[in-house]
Amino acid sequence: MAFLAVEGVRKSFGGVAAVNGVSFALEAGRIYGLIGPNGSGKTTLFNCITGLERLDAGRVTFKGERIDRLRPYRIANRGIGRTFQVIRVFPELTALENLLVVTRGPRVDAERRGRELLELVKLERLAGEYAGNLSYGQQKLVEFVRVLMTDPALILLDEPAAGVNRTLLNDLLAAVARLRDQGRTILLVEHDMKVVMGLCEMVFVLDHGEKIAEGPPGLIQADERVIEAYFGR
Repeated sequence: MAFLAVEGVRKSFGGVAAVNGVSFALEAGRIYGLIGPNGSGKTTLFNCITGLERLDAGRVTFKGERIDRLRPYRIANRGIGRTFQVIRVFPELTALENLLVVTRGPRVDAERRGRELLELVKLERLAGEYAGNLSYGQQKLVEFVRVLMTDPALILLDEPAAGVNRTLLNDLLAAVARLRDQGRTILLVEHDMKVVMGLCEMVFVLDHGEKIAEGPPGLIQADERVIEAYFGR
C-alpha cells in the first residue's frame, strides 16, 4: 500500500485542464521531486492533494484512506504539511511567534519545540526578531519549520530554493535530508535542477498538466521527453 497515492487526478479551470489524469505513488521515508515548466500544473496538484482545490476526477489516498473529499484542515490534521510559493509569514510577529501560531496545548512545550526547529535551520539567534526584518531566505526557513511544528509525516515543499542564497539553501537542504533520515516523506516542487538532482530519490515530471516521465534523477535528466518539455525541439 502506497504512503500517498494520486490516482487519475484531473482539475480544470474554465475548460483548461491544469492537471490531466495524473497518477503517482510515494513510499514513506523518501524524498521526491515534482518538476516541469511553468504552468505545467505542479502547484495545482499540490492544492489538490492538500484540499485547497476540489478534484474534477480521480482520488488521493494517504496511508490507505481517501482524503480528497476532506477540508484542508482535516487533511493537515491527518499529517500532511506544506509550504507555498509566496511566503506566508506574519511580519509583525517574531520568528518564534510565527511558529507558535499553528500550535495547540501548553505554550512552554510549543516554545521548546519552536526553538529546537529554529536551531535546525540555524535561526535560533533570531527567535526574537520580527519576521518582517528577516531576509527573504530567512523568512522561507521560518515558513519551512512552521510546517514542522505540527509534526507532519508528509511534507510538501513548493519551490523552497527560489530566491534563497546558497548558504541558507544549504541549511534548508541539510534539514530536509535529516527529516528523511527521521522517517519523514518529502515531495518538493523545484526549478533548481541542481537541488532536484542532488536531493531527490525519484522525480515526477509534468507538462501541460500531464505526467510525461518518472524515475531516478539521472534517467530523468537524460529523458528526451523532459528535455523537449523544457527546451523544445
